[in-house]
Amino acid sequence: MNTDSSGLLFIEQQEGFSPTVTGDTGGKQEIGFGHDLLPGESFPNGISQDDAVQLLSQDVSKCDRAIAALGWDLNQNQWNALADFAYECGIGALRQLAAHGMDQVTSQLPRWSHASVNGVMTVMPGMVRRRLAEVELWQSAPVTIQ
Repeated sequence: MNTDSSGLLFIEQQEGFSPTVTGDTGGKQEIGFGHDLLPGESFPNGISQDDAVQLLSQDVSKCDRAIAALGWDLNQNQWNALADFAYECGIGALRQLAAHGMDQVTSQLPRWSHASVNGVMTVMPGMVRRRLAEVELWQSAPVTIQ
């Protein structure tokens, strides 16, 4: 299984699109749909939405490999929720979340709503909303297309 088109759209909506490089709360430089700039990467002329979708797909493939490594029996919405979480918080955070077990995902996700602001761990309203959206997605029944 992989993150499907609805999962990619979910991430796009959570991240929002920026055609130029911006700084996030954690001080990382990002572009497109939250793509963290890698060493040596530069986008002096900005980025198109199509190019941003390609970067997102490449980045999410790393999340997909990490989710697959968990060995959990997930439905598509659960997979997509974990992909969004891993995309924003990182593969290490996904592993920490998973250490609590699949049955604890909905109680653990909301705990990941803090970021360091000027050296102080601060509740971030956007992260609170995003974690709640992931919980809702996790708990929703996937649509079966016939």
